[in-house]
Amino acid sequence: MPIPIVLAGLQVLILSKMDQPIHRSDIMIGVRNQQELSLWHATGTAFRHALFDKKLQAEFGIQNGIGRSLISTKREGDAPVGTLESPLFQISRKYIGFKISGGNYEQRTCLNLVIDGKVAKSATGRRSDDLRADSWDVSQWNGKDAQLQMIDESRGDWGHINVDNIIQTDQPESFPLPTGPLYQEALRPQFHFTARQWTMSRLNPQQREEGWINDLNGLIYYEGEYHLFAQRWAKCWLHAVSKDLIHWTELQPAFWEEELDSGTQSGTCVIDYENTSGLGVDKAHPPMIAFWSRFDNKSQCLCYSLDKGRTWTRYAKNPLMDYPERDPKVFWYAPGKHWVMMLYGNGQYHILTSKNLLNWNDEKNPIDHSFECPDFFELPLDENSKNKKWVLIQGNGNYSIGTFNGTKFSEETQRHACDVGPNFYATQSWANNDTGDGRKIQTAWMRGADFPDMPFNQQISFPCELTLRSTIEGLRVFRKPIHEIESLRTESHGWKDVSLAPGQSLVLSEKGDLFQIKGEVVIPEGAQLTLNDRGEHVTLNTHSITSGTGPAPVVGSVKTFEILLDRTSIETFINDGEVSSTRFVLPKGQGITLTSSGGLVEIKTLSIYSLKSAWPKQIH
Repeated sequence: MPIPIVLAGLQVLILSKMDQPIHRSDIMIGVRNQQELSLWHATGTAFRHALFDKKLQAEFGIQNGIGRSLISTKREGDAPVGTLESPLFQISRKYIGFKISGGNYEQRTCLNLVIDGKVAKSATGRRSDDLRADSWDVSQWNGKDAQLQMIDESRGDWGHINVDNIIQTDQPESFPLPTGPLYQEALRPQFHFTARQWTMSRLNPQQREEGWINDLNGLIYYEGEYHLFAQRWAKCWLHAVSKDLIHWTELQPAFWEEELDSGTQSGTCVIDYENTSGLGVDKAHPPMIAFWSRFDNKSQCLCYSLDKGRTWTRYAKNPLMDYPERDPKVFWYAPGKHWVMMLYGNGQYHILTSKNLLNWNDEKNPIDHSFECPDFFELPLDENSKNKKWVLIQGNGNYSIGTFNGTKFSEETQRHACDVGPNFYATQSWANNDTGDGRKIQTAWMRGADFPDMPFNQQISFPCELTLRSTIEGLRVFRKPIHEIESLRTESHGWKDVSLAPGQSLVLSEKGDLFQIKGEVVIPEGAQLTLNDRGEHVTLNTHSITSGTGPAPVVGSVKTFEILLDRTSIETFINDGEVSSTRFVLPKGQGITLTSSGGLVEIKTLSIYSLKSAWPKQIH
């Protein structure tokens, strides 16, 4: 116990020997000599001359090594590949510290910590042979058995790895970056999907690749699960699953680029129920097949999964074809009993067909004036399942409606904006929806949503149900939030028959940032109704909406609105989804109000629902 003594009237506590913090010495788990290296299990040839002394480090330009504990795959160049696995050891310190350099190719030139057969932590170099200190916080696994795994599976430029001085320690040379509780970060959206931070290295704190998300890929529904795939800088396909499109579980990335900077760009997933590709075991276990393009914008490739997307196999004969396009959109065309692929390139969508998903024929019916990432599907007109139209949505969100005979799309309408907001891009919809409840549900990358000082970046728009309806100005696609948003409601307030004179405001909430607002209004000519959401504004006029961009017209007049407010977004839907606006914001204050100007605005009904977070409070 502390022993009190008094010095000059001040009581001072002197720690007894038992109270003093115990300094635990570091434990070396790297290798120091050939005998220790022989206890590690190696495959391939990359690690057969892996132990580098100071002389070899200098000869091969590897800087900042500490002695004979350096493992490197650089001696025979970047061509050899292989793995090196340590014996099992028990975690008994707070951190594992190490020095690392070499290639920055995740999963292919990396150091992994494996626990219970899964990769729990991973690190790479940064295209430099200058060794830098890094560490992992492993305190949550205290007492568990673990294994280190060094991987060099890259034959290309910087296809090597250097690792030195691997230790268990309570005082690493470089501590991991603090990130706070996952999904509870200050700017983290609470009911919009964002990528979790799988790893964060101190080697380059400004390079936030791990929490990045961009183009959506391969959205598909299968056996009760919605699968969401998306690019992460074209290095890999991120992968998340959900039962209700509200609560998401992000899995390990589905698959990665084959070589450094070879790229895994946008694409599609399909379920090959008839096993036309021969990649499945039998019809009872059809393969999930992902199509994607490499960075060269001509190599079309595929990966496939036989366990509902949990693990993936790269097709041995990739690329399927060298075709100078990208962003493959693949689907089954039942009337013709064949597969269809749309590819973007040179300002056109090119239509290809196949019987087996492996061999493709160009139908020579390109769609001109096209733009990236196509989405293509049928919708019933005015809920009539016997009268369907094909909808083609381009990467920039513009859509057109027409007919499709399996090889040629004939546009019957002009192109209209699917969404008028400033942050709506690379939109995709969930395929295979006919095996679920039949709804066509769409989401988009909210490009430009930058989150300062956060361990993640960019977000995905809230899922919306699409319907095709007749209007006095022709056929239009309507999009409105899926009804599952109601599962997040906590409390509500409502108003009826409220008249707002010019300059008069209605306070909806004085604090909070998660809301659903629904209203029915009459806005006379010359008047407008403005929503002030924490310093950001949405303005409704008689015949238009303004939210982050210039006024966007509606057919007739503004009658109803629905607005979703998350921490960093405003999504507005007018007249049951006739016009929508998807918008990223960084709030400037507190409170939500509605204000009239230019005339008397009648609010027939108005409801505001407080929403709870879709993320669990504790997650690892």
